[in-house]
Amino acid sequence: MAISHQTQNWVVAKPAAHGRKGMVASQVKAAAEAGVAMLDAGGTALDAAAATAFALAALEPWNSGLGGIGFALVHRAGAAQAEVIDFGPVSPAGLKPKLFPIVEGVSEHLFAWPNVEGEKNVHGPLSFCIPSAPAGYAALHARGGRLPWKDVLAPAIALAKGGLPADWFGAMKIASSAVDLRRYPESARIYLPDGLPPTPPYVGPAKRLILGRLPDTLARIAEAGIDDFYKGDIAASIASDVAAMGGVLSAADLAGCATRTTASSQHPWHGRVIQGAGGLTAAPTMQRVLDQMAAHGFGKEPDAAFFTAFAAAMQKAYAERLAGLGDTTDANPRAAEACTTHFTVVDAEGTMVSVTTTLLSSMGSRTTLPGTGIMMNNGVFWFDPRPGQANSIGPSKRPLCNMSPVIVTENGRPIITAGASGGRRILASVLQMLMFVLDYGMEPERAAHHPRVDVSGPDTVTADKRLSPSILSALTGRFRTELVEHTVLPVNFACPNLIRREADGSLTGISDVMSPWSGAVAQA
Repeated sequence: MAISHQTQNWVVAKPAAHGRKGMVASQVKAAAEAGVAMLDAGGTALDAAAATAFALAALEPWNSGLGGIGFALVHRAGAAQAEVIDFGPVSPAGLKPKLFPIVEGVSEHLFAWPNVEGEKNVHGPLSFCIPSAPAGYAALHARGGRLPWKDVLAPAIALAKGGLPADWFGAMKIASSAVDLRRYPESARIYLPDGLPPTPPYVGPAKRLILGRLPDTLARIAEAGIDDFYKGDIAASIASDVAAMGGVLSAADLAGCATRTTASSQHPWHGRVIQGAGGLTAAPTMQRVLDQMAAHGFGKEPDAAFFTAFAAAMQKAYAERLAGLGDTTDANPRAAEACTTHFTVVDAEGTMVSVTTTLLSSMGSRTTLPGTGIMMNNGVFWFDPRPGQANSIGPSKRPLCNMSPVIVTENGRPIITAGASGGRRILASVLQMLMFVLDYGMEPERAAHHPRVDVSGPDTVTADKRLSPSILSALTGRFRTELVEHTVLPVNFACPNLIRREADGSLTGISDVMSPWSGAVAQA
């Protein structure tokens, strides 16, 4: 008799939030509460988005923070379409291919690039792209915030002073990156007390980790403004620390950092429009999937025909993406270590915001800057170390990435804001969530709990074991299919969240079911 071990012999449920004013959904509920506090104080969705983003820097250092990058969609109430705030990755001007000599073997990290000597493109000071996230968060506030800048930073400062909870989940996230955190003194000092990951207590409150000088840095940004991060004392500290470590990110790179505001990409879908971030995000690939699925007959429930059609469309779209858009390698099985967060915001006026921000890998570069407490991204790993490729390592370049924040409109009115974290797994989860809600009429809570598939490349389909036998049989009969559990770790599926707004102003929001800290929070 064949017996297999099931990792999670339980049924996990995540509550939805309901309200008629504003709402924030985030991978950390406390960060969502920080955003709702801004709404309660009379702020807009832009105030709430900036407060949520800064709060996440204190609460989710493995996913995002001041050392990261990202993209945001903003659809103001009454506007014709959303605009994109692009604070995506840009490599330093001093980044040279010769710094990354290729050696034998293939990387075991997120992307199956050829190995680089010492994994210098994966962790450490040469792996940094320009940290544009603070500029992006400030741009959100500048585009329509009403509250004073200090007020928007106040929750993040308080949370940073309180320390990061090292409960079972926090300890597990730290332990998963410990092998590289130990290489960098400040990271090891903060996250590996006594040389080991923190041990969650059997009983009582979790330990709290103060993230170096991050509380001081947040307080300095609140007092001196965002320019200090790029041209003032914070910038000088960042440049000094990076130079001492042997990195190439410079004061000039920081001073030249700027966000870009563009029109959103428009993707018509069954009487609605799915708006995306366009450019080097997942939006062009999303359009190819929608093109292929447009003629599919959606029935009452997602069935074998739906999942096989969706998987085939995703595989074809990814084959085109990988061949023609620059990201020319398949993902590794370890792609679950992708380090990203997503949050969504709606205010009482109907303005919607969708933000995806990342450090790329879990704990990014694993390198904490001692002068500021900033965990830096490892965005250089987005680039192909092989010369002569569309996506090759080079100075002042922008790589292809997988982020996919979306806002859906109906008759010009924004009705859904959504997105996900999870690297190449993002697009499949976002599209399935949208189709579950838009085409199958599911409530957001039911859509979030419905089993999904993942297609992150042209070869393999990953299917949740909870799908019906008929669906699993159809998938395994047509594709090379891996059956997996939907677990907390490893992260076999992306982590979506979504808020829907009805014509009468009522809101329903849901966060990722398997993220233990996540939550959607409504204004009272």
